[in-house]
Amino acid sequence: MILVLLALAVGLFAMLMVGYLAHIVNREPPGTDEMIRVANYIIESADAFIRRMYKSIAIFVVLMMILLALIFRSFVILGVFFLGVFLSLTAAFIGLHVAVKAGLKTVSAARTSTERAFIIAFYGGAVMGLSVIGLSLIGAGILFLLLRNPQMFVGFGFGVSLAALFAQLGGGIFTKAADIGADLVGKIEQRIPEDDPRNPAAIADLVGDNVGDCAGRGADIFESISDDYITAMILGSMLIGSLGENVLVYPLVVGAAGVLATILGLYAVKLLRKRKPNIAFNITLITTAALCIVGAYLCAVALLNNITVFYAMLSGLLVTLAVGLVVQYYTGIGRGPVKVMAETSKRGAALNIITGLAYALQTPFFPIVLVLASALFSYFICNVPLYGIVAANIGTDLLAGIIMSSDTFGPICDNAAGIAEMAKVRTKNGLALAELDALGNTTKAYTKAYASTSCTISTIVLFLTYGELAGLRQAVASLLDPKIIAGLILGATVPFIFSSMAIGAVSKTAYKIVDEARRQFREKPAILEGKAKPNYARCVDIGTKNALKNMITPTVLTLISPIIIGFILGKYALGAMLLGSLATSALLAPMFTMGGGLWDNAKKYVERRFWMKGTPLHEAVVTGDTVGDPLKDTAGPSLNIFMKLMNMTALLILPFLVMA
Repeated sequence: MILVLLALAVGLFAMLMVGYLAHIVNREPPGTDEMIRVANYIIESADAFIRRMYKSIAIFVVLMMILLALIFRSFVILGVFFLGVFLSLTAAFIGLHVAVKAGLKTVSAARTSTERAFIIAFYGGAVMGLSVIGLSLIGAGILFLLLRNPQMFVGFGFGVSLAALFAQLGGGIFTKAADIGADLVGKIEQRIPEDDPRNPAAIADLVGDNVGDCAGRGADIFESISDDYITAMILGSMLIGSLGENVLVYPLVVGAAGVLATILGLYAVKLLRKRKPNIAFNITLITTAALCIVGAYLCAVALLNNITVFYAMLSGLLVTLAVGLVVQYYTGIGRGPVKVMAETSKRGAALNIITGLAYALQTPFFPIVLVLASALFSYFICNVPLYGIVAANIGTDLLAGIIMSSDTFGPICDNAAGIAEMAKVRTKNGLALAELDALGNTTKAYTKAYASTSCTISTIVLFLTYGELAGLRQAVASLLDPKIIAGLILGATVPFIFSSMAIGAVSKTAYKIVDEARRQFREKPAILEGKAKPNYARCVDIGTKNALKNMITPTVLTLISPIIIGFILGKYALGAMLLGSLATSALLAPMFTMGGGLWDNAKKYVERRFWMKGTPLHEAVVTGDTVGDPLKDTAGPSLNIFMKLMNMTALLILPFLVMA
């Protein structure tokens, strides 16, 4: 009990730090009237989007609660489900609310100090990072204090996963539709720069950075951590005889150690502010990792008296660092693949897309090898093999706070650069915002790869949890059973259908934004001359309506697929389905995120050579970037949540399958 209360206290302390960091960001001077005017467009549009999205989610959640009430007839299930939805959306809202303001404050700070701009942007991102890890720890702690029975926590995980999928899909569809619309009409058709105030879709593009990379990714990481706490406590409850009573609270205590390490890591950012931003970030990441390792060791020895659990956890943490090297190779500007992409693009957009696809098909290999190496190492090194994989999974969460902070840092810097261009702001160092924006692009790419890796290990543990509760270990089920084969193949197929829906939703929304931007240019030629203002709100409204409408169908597919297979073919076939969906989702997600990142950075590589803008080469790389956009920011991140929500749905309906 005392340990759980201590973990809760750490979670509350994290939220106090959120308030403190938000205060630092808010007290920064806002800048010129023109900067404030542009920023207000973004803030008001982002608030309007999030309000409408939350209304749509609320309607769906109410319908889901009615359905759960009819099926389970349990106030506990309803309560934990609602708590999961509420905390997930709260974390996303807090982070988004501060991030949209931090963009303006970063521009203001950059006028006098690059170091100050870096601090403001990183602290703005840290609000999201600490909100995610703090509220997930608070949620899991409250559940443990009130219920004590970990198997009752599944409803919480289901609520968290459902809210996360809505946030990621809605935000992802909007952000990439706006980005594609702004690029096609602005860069290719009208030959005007990115974030040019004459582009009707420019504000929608900047809003999209926030609702996709901030709210969407925050909900994604929140879901991973929360689901990991739940599965660790469920499987831990089955291993009390081997590891002792403390195994139930161990995930919470280790999570609290990770939160404290993150807070100390954020302090290191301030100490390193005089360094180059990329060096400061790398040192901060390494410092936080070192503190997490110390905390994990002390927890394993003090609570479980089991050093092998620490070794397993260490392997998970190291995987989260190693995947960054893979990202750097495939997406780093100046690395081989990006240079090859730029070179082939001289021969046209078709070769850009073919080359990008060839590289994208390579990208899942090393992340999957790292995940499997960690899982196998943990299984064999730990004297309680099953818990070894659980410990590795928890290890991937320890750096979530600092990684999420750096991820939100990306769109804050992107927005800052956009505000500066639209408001024609001059900074003390002309390259200050460009340097921060470049670092932000790197951290965003790293976070996407981290999220895919973490979600893959999380889903493996979710599948193991389903297997233990469904009795798959003791089952006599043949792989030659037609029902098992059908479940496996159908499970492997569903992620493709889901991805198709997500990418198609971006396409439908993007062409409507393109049509609107073209209409404004056609009907008001003075816009291009800079003598009239575009109607920014119209593009934002079109993107919002269509994104929210198109996020429903993929979500319903995710929910009904395991239900149909489970009740028609049985719990063993459902297990095969979960395994099949895990296999293909774990390959598609990094392929989409890193492949899309490669197309994106090939474009940036060409755009850094300013004399190449407006050339056929530039058009080719912009075309490739628009192909990669819905892959890296919509389909890929959404697949991370998709595979976990399918497993959570299976765990929720499992009692009925066992009784059947």
